[in-house]
Amino acid sequence: MLARLIDRTWRCVALALLLAPFASALAADVPAPRRGSGLPVPRHASLRGEEVNVRTGPGSRYPIDWVYKRRGMPVEIVAEYDNWRKIRDWQGAGGWVNQGLLSGKRHVVVTGPKAVLRKTPSPQATEVARIEQDVVAQIKTCSADWCRVQAGPHVGWIERQNVWGIYKGETIN
Repeated sequence: MLARLIDRTWRCVALALLLAPFASALAADVPAPRRGSGLPVPRHASLRGEEVNVRTGPGSRYPIDWVYKRRGMPVEIVAEYDNWRKIRDWQGAGGWVNQGLLSGKRHVVVTGPKAVLRKTPSPQATEVARIEQDVVAQIKTCSADWCRVQAGPHVGWIERQNVWGIYKGETIN
């Protein structure tokens, strides 16, 4: 039994020595890992285009899984490869998109049913509008528990707990 084990080990060593000259040629065909933007991951961004193809992998050779059709929709960048970003939306769906289809402009999506937009960041402040669930709004500024947003023609303050697209404790000026 020991003799067989030693024989197999020597065969493996011999095979490795035989294939060693070809290893560098094989490694040359494997692409080196590529860096992304160097920005922190995860982070939030938004969709730049009216239609954004979401692919199954980081490259145009990968099939399109689906197409987003909401300009400004907030997404979370969870990984990077070269000029491709792996994203996920507020419902947890995700995939790979080209960085050119993303924007640094910050938006949120309303997650609470009939969230209230207020004149100032206070629950007692005058109501500006009621915002339906799934509405996308552009962030103007965010502080502790409130964000000042623009949803269509309406500008006001919304409680952070009613939106997705900003991290807890994150401030935007």
